[in-house]
Amino acid sequence: ASFAMLGDVILAEPKALIGFAGPRVIQQTIRQELPEGFQRSEFLQDCGFIDRVVHRSQLRSEISSIIDYAGK
Repeated sequence: ASFAMLGDVILAEPKALIGFAGPRVIQQTIRQELPEGFQRSEFLQDCGFIDRVVHRSQLRSEISSIIDYAGK
């Protein structure tokens, strides 16, 4: 379930829900309130787990830019 987080560069779409179990399951398991936006791409970017949040229409050019940069 965590293979996607092992990449060198991690991109996500805006407001994507990222995680194996949903927030409700986690909240019921740990019996604590979760921070606002927990498991959303923007929250994970703020915590340093995701490099960039990119809208789907911009993914192609973003990936192309990363590949161009890595090839230099």
